[in-house]
This record gives sequence, structure tokens and C-alpha cells, in this order.
Amino acid sequence: MRKPRIFIPRAVVPEALELLRTRCHVDMGPVGGLTDDKLIEAVRGCDGILSPVVALRAEVIEAMAPTCKIISCFGVGFDHVDIAAATRNGIWVTHNPGFVTDDTADMAFALILGVARRLHECDGYVRSGVKPWPMTSNIGLRVSGKILGLVGSGRIAQAVAARAAGFGMTLLYTSRHRNEDFETRTGARYASERELLQQADFVSLHMPLTPETDKYIGKAELELMQPHAILINTARGRVVDEQALADALQRGAIAGAGLDVFENEPRVLPALCALPNVLMTPHKGAATMDGFLNMGRSSAEKIFAALDGKLPANCLNPEARPA
Repeated sequence: MRKPRIFIPRAVVPEALELLRTRCHVDMGPVGGLTDDKLIEAVRGCDGILSPVVALRAEVIEAMAPTCKIISCFGVGFDHVDIAAATRNGIWVTHNPGFVTDDTADMAFALILGVARRLHECDGYVRSGVKPWPMTSNIGLRVSGKILGLVGSGRIAQAVAARAAGFGMTLLYTSRHRNEDFETRTGARYASERELLQQADFVSLHMPLTPETDKYIGKAELELMQPHAILINTARGRVVDEQALADALQRGAIAGAGLDVFENEPRVLPALCALPNVLMTPHKGAATMDGFLNMGRSSAEKIFAALDGKLPANCLNPEARPA
């Protein structure tokens, strides 16, 4: 009996695929992904896609449509998938909203600490062999007791708030609607976007990418922040206008930024790369072995459900009707 064929456009750690391989034949693309033309050819005839953050546009989905039943997004994000095209072609799209919370919150707080204490610059200073080490070089910003502004009030924002509690930080948050449950759980105070940006020492972004949040942080918003403030983005790259951020950092409108996501991944604005007060990681917020194993198992279970004709968990388009 033929095993269902599952295609993964970009290589992930093989340990995450152990369960999937018990029932399916798994093909993986290279670490760096495929060109659009090669991706279209690779998805033809597959029964499902397990998708890390690789753009699955309408033309790719059309190519997989005759046989594919499910696109199972490996992480929580799904803006790389044309869900309307998937729905038109009877393909379910799922994601894993519950498995990246702690790892992404850890990364957000690592960036807070790393930028505040200028770890990128300090590391380079030590490696350069410069001596002596003057006390006045690479002076950082204290994190303990400062004001953390959270944009968003979902799972990851709540997890970051829990970590901030250990540092005695004052918490502000803003979102489209006041979230009283979030306030009860975290002790955060609701603030307008303007108030949060003006008062926070650290601004950490935790919202999905939507038409409303595209370029959420731009020139006007950066101008509201304090000169010593630090911006952290572990959400989606396009919620920040990278050129506006680079300009603000160059002229000292804010002190620094920690970025795990970018507008045009894997390309990064050269102006950001040239700045010493930017700490950057290559979209590794959820990249722990614990997290990958959990997401791999969850993704496999969703694929198995779809292959059995059952609506998978965390389905974003249950109205789709796979053949």
C-alpha cells in the first residue's frame, strides 16, 4: 500500500518528524528552501505539506491542489500561506498556536537583556583583544524595575509578563480591546498606544500580522519613544518599518533594538546590519529542540487527521472540503 507523501519545503530537524514517518513518506527541501519554480514542481502529487515559514502563494497551492489535503504550518504563524487559495482548492490549513509560547517568550526576554546590557558590543570588545577594559565603555541600561510595554495580550505577551515579574518590572499593555483577564494574570495596566510608547523603557511586540498591524511601528511611533528606550520584535517582521527603525537608531531617537523577525526574510536591511545597537537573531524564537519535537508531533497528528478525512485541530479554514 502506498504511503501518503508529505512534502516539507525547507529542512527541519529530523527528530521532529519521527512520528510523521511512521505513516508517511517524507520529502524535504534544502535548508535554504527552494525557488518558486522548483517549489511548484516539488509539491505536485503530495498528499500534505508540513510548512515552516516558506511562502506558499496561490500558484504553489494550485500545483498541489489535485492531491493535497492539508497544509500544516509548523509554528504558530500562518501569514506565509495564501489561505483563500487553499480554501478555494479544498485544502485545510492548520497551525500550532500553543507550542511556541515559552520559547518565544524566552527569546523576547533574552533580546531585552542582550540589548540593554549591550552584549553584542561587549562580546566584540572582548574578542578584539583591546586592553585595558575601561569602566566607562559599553555602559548598559538596567532592566530590573523598569517599565515594560507589551503590544498585545495573548499567550506570548502573558509569558513575557511572567518573566518580567522576576525583574520587578512595571507592566503596561495595549491591544485592540482591554483584556481584563490579562490584567488579572499579569498585573499589567492598560494604556493607549501613545501612552505606552511614551512611557515604556522597553517595548515588546506580540501581535499577529494583519492589514491593521502592517508597519504598526513606523516613524511617528518611534518618535514617541524615549531616547533610552529599546524596541523588541519577536512577532512578525512587517509590523515594523525597518527603514524607519534604522533611521531612528542612527539619529539616537531610541537606544537600541532586538529583532528576531524581519520584513523580507531572509534578507535584512543593510542599514540595520551596520548598526552596533541592534541585536539580531535569524527567526529563532521557537527554535529549541523541546519546541521542535512538540510542534513536530502536533503537526503530524493534524496531518493524520486530515488523511483520515477528519477536521484537524487548530484548522484556520474548516469550510474547505478536501477531496
